[in-house]
Amino acid sequence: MTIIGWNGKLRSAEEAVVPVWDHGFLYGMTLFETMRTYNGRPYLLEQHLDRLHSACDDLGIILRIQRDEMAIHIRDVMHANGLDEGYIRLTVSAGEQGFGLPTDCYAHPIVMVLTKPLPPLPEELYKTGRPLQLLTTRRNSPESIIRHKSGHYMNNILAKRELMTYPSAELGAEGLMLNEHGYVAEGIVSNVFAVVDHTLVTPAIHTGILPGITRARVIELAYEQGLTTKEYCFGWETLLQATEVFVTTSVQEIVPVTTLWSDKHTEVIIGEGHIGPVTQQLLAAYRREAACWSDLA
Repeated sequence: MTIIGWNGKLRSAEEAVVPVWDHGFLYGMTLFETMRTYNGRPYLLEQHLDRLHSACDDLGIILRIQRDEMAIHIRDVMHANGLDEGYIRLTVSAGEQGFGLPTDCYAHPIVMVLTKPLPPLPEELYKTGRPLQLLTTRRNSPESIIRHKSGHYMNNILAKRELMTYPSAELGAEGLMLNEHGYVAEGIVSNVFAVVDHTLVTPAIHTGILPGITRARVIELAYEQGLTTKEYCFGWETLLQATEVFVTTSVQEIVPVTTLWSDKHTEVIIGEGHIGPVTQQLLAAYRREAACWSDLA
């Protein structure tokens, strides 16, 4: 039986039912955070909660979650599902507010914690990398000034379906979306970085990307490592000129990209087909920090 965290309690998946009048269901007013555990602890939980709270404030969802209480709740949900380590999804649905568009704030949101085993992450992936496939599906513009991690994922689902039509998908490719102006935006489930002219570059937030938690930590680590870093708008051609490319996610950490696919047939090899020195340096620093942080439990 799968156990769900439901407003701080444990419920079976069958009991954890969202009401039909919930505006998460009716109008897509949901937010979520995904993270992974190290030594059973959700990594960068405070940063995830800060982003969640900021989005709640923007959407008029009255909610404040205490970090320590949520860490204990996540542990309890994991243990109820027989997990020592896990993939965590923390979801907030706005709650019931009648039929029609509201003007008042949402005072009774539903907070859900879902867990599952971490996906297999073979170490070879972090040596030989994965392909990055350019998609024709454009990243839609965010609903507010900054993109929130909302449950409105139609754009990502359409991009994923497009990705599956390319041969690179059989090689484990991530799909890359450009924004409406033709600038590199982000992957379907990742943020994108490249090394160009000895500078670590990544799309600026104002391109409409999600301000990823791992993305932010990697930028901080790059400064700590003495790497020159730049956030700005650039096109696909910049990636083709890069000596290194990688993507970041909370679950997969930092994954090198070793081939770029412009269509179904055109492939460009990056970094001689294996992880580059800057990517290696940042991955090692990220894992050291995660390991030291988890040891403090």
